[in-house]
Amino acid sequence: MRWKAAFPMYNVSDRVGAGYEALFEALVDVLRAGGMRNAVELERDPVLPDFWKRPDMLLSQTCGYPYLTQLRGQVRLLATPAYAFEGCEGSDYASAIVVRDGGGIATLADARGRTAAANDGASNSGMNALRHAVAPLARDGRFFSGVIWSGSHRASLALVKGGAADLAAIDCVTLGYLRREQPSSLDGISILRYSAPSPGLPFVAGAAVPHALREQLREALLGPAAALAELLPALSIRHFAPCSTHDYERIGMLQAEASALGYSHLA
Repeated sequence: MRWKAAFPMYNVSDRVGAGYEALFEALVDVLRAGGMRNAVELERDPVLPDFWKRPDMLLSQTCGYPYLTQLRGQVRLLATPAYAFEGCEGSDYASAIVVRDGGGIATLADARGRTAAANDGASNSGMNALRHAVAPLARDGRFFSGVIWSGSHRASLALVKGGAADLAAIDCVTLGYLRREQPSSLDGISILRYSAPSPGLPFVAGAAVPHALREQLREALLGPAAALAELLPALSIRHFAPCSTHDYERIGMLQAEASALGYSHLA
């Protein structure tokens, strides 16, 4: 079998994308040194979430919400990066709830009746964390006047900057990369507050990957050799942490707490 790998979650610039590609190459070198004979190819534009379910998927990074709601049994958790960005604590991360400067929103309650932008209905950072944050303020299952589904965090930011939306929840890792790589994209944007934390975006192996190969990948991430470790600072990754399904059930708790307050859908 010719295995496939993809790192689609944080490619905010060519430089960051190249950093993840270098990380992929270092991991493949570890596997080859361990006796892997199968070829591995990097897929740069995977169709999600279908890619994560493919039988030839070796390695990728996914969001915790689709892992919990769609992918359990179809992927295997390996390790979770601990990023060195504001809003991260160990391998946990949070969403920065952002507003437009001068938009008249000083507190989350001020956003009642306004328009939100969210990247995707299956996003923990863009949808689930925001739903949890506004649930205590919702009335009869509503808080916003409308929600624009933007397709990406960068598109959500553009909608807020341009005035089409008033508020969005942005993955703090995405925000950290943008602040470093494209700071002008954040001009006119302020952070209102951070959401509740939850486990960050895990590296996963496909369900068809043999146990021994998965363990090689896990060990390479949790105890990186020098060649791999020297690549991490460029990606603002401090280290990788072990993760379990139990850890990711905290994401489901955010959903459950919102639902318990009568706010099951971002609206």
